[in-house]
Amino acid sequence: MKTKLMTTPLLTADFDYHLPDELIARYPLAMRSASRLLHVQGNRRTDLAFTDLPSLLNKGDLLVLNDTKVMKARLFGIKDTGGAVEVLIERITNHEQRIAHCHVRSSRALKLGQTVSLADGNMTATMCGRDKNLFILQFDAPILPDLERYGQMPIPPYFERKADQDDDTRYQTVFYDPAKAASVAAPTASLHFDEKVLNELKNKGVKIVFVTLQVGAGTFTPVRAENLSEHIMHAEYAHLPQATANQINETKSNGGKIIAAGTTVARTLETAHLHRVDGKLTEFSGDTQIFIYPPYHFGVVDRLITNFHLPKSTLLMLVSAFAGTDNIKQAYAHAISERYRFFSYGDAMLLDKN
Repeated sequence: MKTKLMTTPLLTADFDYHLPDELIARYPLAMRSASRLLHVQGNRRTDLAFTDLPSLLNKGDLLVLNDTKVMKARLFGIKDTGGAVEVLIERITNHEQRIAHCHVRSSRALKLGQTVSLADGNMTATMCGRDKNLFILQFDAPILPDLERYGQMPIPPYFERKADQDDDTRYQTVFYDPAKAASVAAPTASLHFDEKVLNELKNKGVKIVFVTLQVGAGTFTPVRAENLSEHIMHAEYAHLPQATANQINETKSNGGKIIAAGTTVARTLETAHLHRVDGKLTEFSGDTQIFIYPPYHFGVVDRLITNFHLPKSTLLMLVSAFAGTDNIKQAYAHAISERYRFFSYGDAMLLDKN
């Protein structure tokens, strides 16, 4: 769904900026929590370390994390014609885990009924349909176990390198739920958390709860429409458990703040807010296509932990709606001048709602 509240159209070009290539963090730091943290309060900016986060939150606040697990969703192989093919699993769509919607790269598009041999012949799939830009592939065995054995971690394209062994652990959060392996990108704001920071937050009286959003490859896709109102948002599965909804309602009623760790959490909570009952959040499960951009009014999230996002991305538009477009532009300019590290393995921000 789209937010159409402005009379003057917003343009995608309003969310562009120039980033020096050397500020793209293509590898993780030696320690997760060693990243920097830029605290943005309106037009005020404070340079901190991520380990300062516990001192910025208060007893009675609620931190919401995304417990999804990233699949080793990238596969390489050959078509039955002998041509090379690359497959990225976007979403597994049936309960037997044999059918998936996939991005497929090859010199010529797959044809209906064509087979591909993947992972050195350990996996075989047949093209059985299309869904817009995605290919529907039927595999000869349940997909997830084979992905864990033979797949590669789907690190972002701007890393401009192949995934290595470190990515298998560092492109996952420390708190993911193994049963929720369904994402093709990490909830990157949560990559900064280690057990030490999480324990410090708990000891301070900050409660921690979880939602699930299955991050799709569309998170890396820039908006191509000139006018934001014409952009069609990709769909992702989200789940807000009733227990988490109860904790949010209780925290709100007690005057505590809801801190979303990442845009995936923010989108889940704001989607659930659209389905509230008698003013209260309740369990939500289903696809979300919520597209958040200025001047969206946030109904749940009070503070947002996030990374620095790609130019012209829906994520940059979301944080601009949250903290104010001018404030975000100034914050990004400050981060570039202070040599912050950008994108998935980069540094973090703590945004207060504008």
